[in-house]
Amino acid sequence: MSNEPYSEQYRVLAEDWVDKDAAARLYEETKSIELARRKSLLNDMTDAKSERIVRSSPEWADYIQRMVNSKTEANKARLKLKVLEMRYYENQSQNATARAEMRMG
Repeated sequence: MSNEPYSEQYRVLAEDWVDKDAAARLYEETKSIELARRKSLLNDMTDAKSERIVRSSPEWADYIQRMVNSKTEANKARLKLKVLEMRYYENQSQNATARAEMRMG
């Protein structure tokens, strides 16, 4: 747990999540472009055959694994952000409870 204000902790975690989410979305958005590029390298084949070859290749499996890993990292970063939000609200609740107890005497 950091001694930084919640707002600064949130900013740092949010920037990390935004960067990781952007990387994951880039993989997702360029998947069909990458498939088409790889298929185009296989000359004189039907579209279906070249797609089968590309999708069954170790290189494609590696590309998909990197895409999944990127999304997993973005999800973990988002989870850290949500945990910080929960800690903030827990702290607010504890402070409110302490104030109410002090008023009751």
